[in-house]
Amino acid sequence: MNKKHGVFTEPGTICFERILNGSAEEVWKYLTESEFKAKWLSAGDVEPKVGGTVTHEFDHSRLSKEDDPLPEKYKDLEEGQVSKGVVTKYDRPHVLSYTWDEGDGEGSEVTFELESHGEEQVLLRLTHRKLPTDSDTKAGIGAGWHTHLSILIDCVDNKDPKPFWNVHMPLEKEYEQLISNLSDN
Repeated sequence: MNKKHGVFTEPGTICFERILNGSAEEVWKYLTESEFKAKWLSAGDVEPKVGGTVTHEFDHSRLSKEDDPLPEKYKDLEEGQVSKGVVTKYDRPHVLSYTWDEGDGEGSEVTFELESHGEEQVLLRLTHRKLPTDSDTKAGIGAGWHTHLSILIDCVDNKDPKPFWNVHMPLEKEYEQLISNLSDN
């Protein structure tokens, strides 16, 4: 389950499911506390209330100890990237939803759902809705979440994550093919 591709459940929506070790409370801090969120996704605060601000300060080079050259395609991210959003649902430690500024005036919405899964494990369900319509962006978002979630699993397990871009770029090709196959049907 932890290596499965995200599933495009409807136009503009991708869903992932991952099993993580630990309790919902332990995983929750990786979603909401900047110190932990910075280890797998981005630095930045999540105000713990509906209407609160979510800040993402992306710097993928900080996610691994290994050298991770930035691909030419993503050179515009060399100085990092900041994105903001607004919390739309906050039910600690079960559901966190927030908008994500896509720079198009519309934005998208990300939802994390946590539920107990056996002894000391958590099922994380991530749903990203209102994605941009172009295939390249969707493939990048799919590969991005897939990579970030792999890093999250490593962080929760106290393992050194693999370099972001070394994992992301091959996955992006796989997501391009998945999207192409969906378009062919």
